[in-house]
Amino acid sequence: MPEHLKTLVVILALASMAIGFARQPVYAIGIQATDFRRRYGMWLAMTLIAFLAHNFWVYMIAAGGALLLSGINEKNKLALYYFLLFAVPSISSEISGFGGIRYFFEIDYLRLLSLTILLPAALSLQTEEKRPAERMPAAFKFLLAYLVLNLLLQLNVDTFTNTLRRAFLFFIDIVLPFYVASRALNNLKDIRDALASLSVAAMILGAIAVFEFARHWLLYTPLETALGVSWGYGNYLERDETLRALGSTGQPIALGFVMAIAIGIYLYLYRLITQPFIRVIGLTVLVAGLIASLSRGPWIGAAIILLVFVTTGPRAVPRLLLSSLVAGVVLMILLQTPMGEKIVSYLPFVGDVEMETITYRQRLIEVSLAIIMENPLFGSYDFMLFLEEMRQGQGIIDIVNSYLSIALSSGLVGLTLFLSIFGSVILGIMKAMRGLASSSELHLLGRSLLATIAGMLVIIFTVSSITVIPVIYWSIAGIGLAYIRHVRSLHETKTTRVLQR
Repeated sequence: MPEHLKTLVVILALASMAIGFARQPVYAIGIQATDFRRRYGMWLAMTLIAFLAHNFWVYMIAAGGALLLSGINEKNKLALYYFLLFAVPSISSEISGFGGIRYFFEIDYLRLLSLTILLPAALSLQTEEKRPAERMPAAFKFLLAYLVLNLLLQLNVDTFTNTLRRAFLFFIDIVLPFYVASRALNNLKDIRDALASLSVAAMILGAIAVFEFARHWLLYTPLETALGVSWGYGNYLERDETLRALGSTGQPIALGFVMAIAIGIYLYLYRLITQPFIRVIGLTVLVAGLIASLSRGPWIGAAIILLVFVTTGPRAVPRLLLSSLVAGVVLMILLQTPMGEKIVSYLPFVGDVEMETITYRQRLIEVSLAIIMENPLFGSYDFMLFLEEMRQGQGIIDIVNSYLSIALSSGLVGLTLFLSIFGSVILGIMKAMRGLASSSELHLLGRSLLATIAGMLVIIFTVSSITVIPVIYWSIAGIGLAYIRHVRSLHETKTTRVLQR
């Protein structure tokens, strides 16, 4: 049997176990049984089509048709998008052009999801007549300014065709996830549904990651050969002779990013699951998936997520002290075991495994800052020429810092606009939470979103925006706007009722 069919059997078995565990809790949280079954059916369909097509374009056409049909009966399209987000790796290929155009753009699974699920959702939002007119949020203004700046900078040094192509990719990669997430979730039930779908998808991914870590076998790596295309991700990477799991994300740090974000979201859902054993198992799967990535940046991000979540809740100081005490006890116990000593050796700041990666990041910051200071406002289109000393043994220059990448290409102006997008969302969530009871579900959701966004902003300091990372942080920022809009509407309704009395 070909290897990709062997891995398919394992993937389906692991997914079935994860779904069997998650089914009843998500029903209790609020996902309708029919929606859950339909979404998981589509997850299975995407996986089977990818592994059985044996041709990239057959896979794209079949998957695209199935996604379009599935969207017809789906009310919460963002929830469907999240449920399917990690089903298949984002293996890509160019769509050939004609008439002097070499190719139109690169298509992959993530872009297929955007075009077949998010685009129809965005068009539907635009045609809704009952939706009241609203002022454009500051975050959306910052986003548009950020995208326009990057297009103008490219147009200054590139062809109109390439700039037009990039504008289209900005639309499907950035605008659609951000816009649909911010506008399509109209109430708490919709938000809960979307976040629960993301958590279930992450649990499936986490189960697969733990298997890869334990068995030293990457389950999605044979897929690119089966589809007849070269991806560039999905390679076997080790840290101190231990395999770093990838799942469908293609990179260990991307897997760690997904797991850390899912943990932040699960801190909200955790309180809604009534069975203590079940909710602990769910958190354990996500934490195990995070550990299996062996990625220090996401580990730090997860710690930041927990810290922000605890400090924004009631009785913050006692809970923070208790959390620190528990963490200290767990660390002391781990140090008494061989496995614990190995895990501690991977930890940032205290571990000693592959310290050269930290040295590389430090040197990258130093060199990049010197280049940025040459063109501080708007960056430089040829900045890669000045990073030659950072070329690694694999022959690549890896800018493992999303902020440096932005500042190098669009300067401090671009970086300021990028940070302003998330900063305005954070401030909006904090403002919305002020009038809420600390024991309310909405306050709990606000804490979870604040913590998750803070963790995201920390993690992308240690990784470039690759594979699934950008669509997650753009869509989570959009959900932050949906939360702000929902809380504001509740306050306005409450104020109106008081005035009517």
